[in-house]
Amino acid sequence: MPNQELVDAVLEIVARIPPGRVMTYGDVGIAIGVEAPRAVGRVMALFGHASPWWRVVPASGLPPQGHANLALPHYLAEGTPLRRPESDDYRIALSSARLPYTHEIYAEVAL
Repeated sequence: MPNQELVDAVLEIVARIPPGRVMTYGDVGIAIGVEAPRAVGRVMALFGHASPWWRVVPASGLPPQGHANLALPHYLAEGTPLRRPESDDYRIALSSARLPYTHEIYAEVAL
């Protein structure tokens, strides 16, 4: 079970991701100073249901595992750049949708 400090840090970053943008699990870890994408994924799986969970994706650009159908309406409503949104195996266009490391979310981390 993740500790409460990690849970709070992950959920605080996820809440700050702007609509139409995404961060990878690794990006969220970098933003909180913990290079542990699996730990971030665990937090999201256990505690992320009330957050904008669709804005945190694997580095592959796929939607969160098992949630492609639930995430797609969010991506379309927010204008998130997608590749092949009309197919069942769409991906997020990370080159356009990923939050850049110059964003204020990363301000407190030495990159």
